[in-house]
Amino acid sequence: MAYADQQMSGSRIVAIIIVALIHIAIGYALITGLAYEAAEKLVERVTTVDVSEPPPPPPPPPDEPPPPAPDVPQTVPPPVAPPPPINIAPAPPPIRTQQNIPPPAPPALRIPPPAPPRPPAPPAPPPAPPAPSKARGASPDNQGRWARQIQDNYPRRAERAGEEGTVGVRLTIGADGRVSNCSVTSSSGSSDLDSGACDGLRRYARYNPALDRAGNPITDTVTTAVQYRLD
Repeated sequence: MAYADQQMSGSRIVAIIIVALIHIAIGYALITGLAYEAAEKLVERVTTVDVSEPPPPPPPPPDEPPPPAPDVPQTVPPPVAPPPPINIAPAPPPIRTQQNIPPPAPPALRIPPPAPPRPPAPPAPPPAPPAPSKARGASPDNQGRWARQIQDNYPRRAERAGEEGTVGVRLTIGADGRVSNCSVTSSSGSSDLDSGACDGLRRYARYNPALDRAGNPITDTVTTAVQYRLD
């Protein structure tokens, strides 16, 4: 069955090729025939035209002279100026060289004009008045209170011995207003009273501290006296 199918397919291909060749031949014949007919019709329509050349002009009669030539104005050439004379300069003079070259001239001294005087300076403002000074010395602060405290702390041994007297002292008052140093300048005659006076002043005395000009507290030295009396 397969062999029969292959044989039929080959026969079909051969038949298709033959039919295609027949169509090509018919088309070629039609094309060439139509072209030939069109060429014949074109030839019939073309007409031939004979072109004849015009006859040459007759020659002129022998007795007639030729026409005169037109008058052409003659141009006069412009005058040519002679070339200017050439002056040949004589040979330049010989150059003389100096063996000694003189020194160059000193430059001219130019003195500038004096500068105009400066305007006077404005007067200085008067100095500001000094600030009032705040300086002061140390002064006792509530002296009656601390003097009673010193008297109430009468040295016991001097009290039993019945000793009385006045003790003169020099005190160094610090910036905090308290006694920082005490020295006896005038003795009472009793060593117990003298030492008791300095001890009491260091313990109870209060002062307003001394001030400098700006009002700052400073250290100062004062003198005072402590009087001991038995009532």
